[in-house]
Amino acid sequence: MPRSERAEPSVAPLAGSCLGYLAEHPEELLAFMQYAGLDPDALRNSVGSPALQHGLIDYFASNEPILLAFCANAGLSPEQFMRVWHRLNPAG
Repeated sequence: MPRSERAEPSVAPLAGSCLGYLAEHPEELLAFMQYAGLDPDALRNSVGSPALQHGLIDYFASNEPILLAFCANAGLSPEQFMRVWHRLNPAG
């Protein structure tokens, strides 16, 4: 399926995909949990919350190797991902 630069993912589904990616890569999930200061119970209790969604997107945006791997697996361009990040973190 070709990438569409016009299709802008929304925050919740993108964050859900990020969490799914982490679930498939336990070492990355552990790194995210350490980065976010979450234990397994806190992570479970945060699923679906705007704070976790933003945290997931921030984490992927700040980690180029995981961003590129995620985007390749999701059929999403890094530019599409970063446009979502910029909507969450407007300049100024």
